[in-house]
Amino acid sequence: MDKILNWGLLSTAKINRALIKPLRASKRTRLLAVASRSISSAESYAREWHIPRAHSSYKDLLANPDVDVIYNSLPNHLHAEWTIKALHAGKHVLCEKPIALTLEELDAMALAAKESGKILAEAFMYRHHAQTLKVKELVDSGALGKLQLIKGAFTFTLTREGNFRWMEEMGGGSIWDVGCYPISYARMIVGAEPVDVFGWQSTIASGSDDSFIGQMRFQDGIHMQFDSGFKSPSRSFIEIVGTEATLNIPNPFKPGLKNKIYLNRNDEIQTIKINGSELYLGEVEDMCDAVLNNQPPRISLTDSRANTTAILALLQAAESEKPVSL
Repeated sequence: MDKILNWGLLSTAKINRALIKPLRASKRTRLLAVASRSISSAESYAREWHIPRAHSSYKDLLANPDVDVIYNSLPNHLHAEWTIKALHAGKHVLCEKPIALTLEELDAMALAAKESGKILAEAFMYRHHAQTLKVKELVDSGALGKLQLIKGAFTFTLTREGNFRWMEEMGGGSIWDVGCYPISYARMIVGAEPVDVFGWQSTIASGSDDSFIGQMRFQDGIHMQFDSGFKSPSRSFIEIVGTEATLNIPNPFKPGLKNKIYLNRNDEIQTIKINGSELYLGEVEDMCDAVLNNQPPRISLTDSRANTTAILALLQAAESEKPVSL
């Protein structure tokens, strides 16, 4: 189809900046509108980023008949509410991760997508990148032998006081913000869901975690260990261990245009170079394929539900100090 999809930004969140460039790079998209809670904020943002239309409320953006796709970059606790409203308004939605904070929210979102006939996808950008696809191909080909262990981490030092990531009632906590990445990555690599999980967390006064250490056990003797946090230096890696080799991915969640991963077999390290694309372009093109070509999104709502299930089970395990079976 030759149709150009008009996109609207639901908020002026900082993460929008990552999507603006790929929206302009794609030949199938046009960044048409942005909404904020005040017209002055929306107009200022629209001028800064050269966006044609500004809306003084999220509701007004959803009422714009020219907008085809909504990018929901609101704080976590507002994802479900405004995604459902957008779907009911006849818009397709790319919703930032985590797509929902409860299974009830996610099920309501899935029902709204079904009833409206619109596409809803979770914005795990790394899943569309050539590096991720290559890693999955290597594991599935048996290059590492039988899969045994996956290790991962995603941490950074959060210094912004009052940020929603600190607030439990807004869906804060490191496991929701960055821990969701290694959890998602491991599930993708294994191609199955964990059978039980366990976790430890350090919490702050608001009740959200500022660090989380978790384990997941899959069938066939496959295990996963990860940590996430807001009070450690910037760390981001995945290590995949098989019976015959290990694969190290130094930058698994934000790969770039030129990437290197390392296959270690019998202490001989092979460097595998992978050319990539603009990180967030993949999720934009995936949404275009789903809307315009009737292709299923790479990240299905079933996949998103399973990731949410794993996160909730890990939080339950940390609170109860007991393993949780899924």
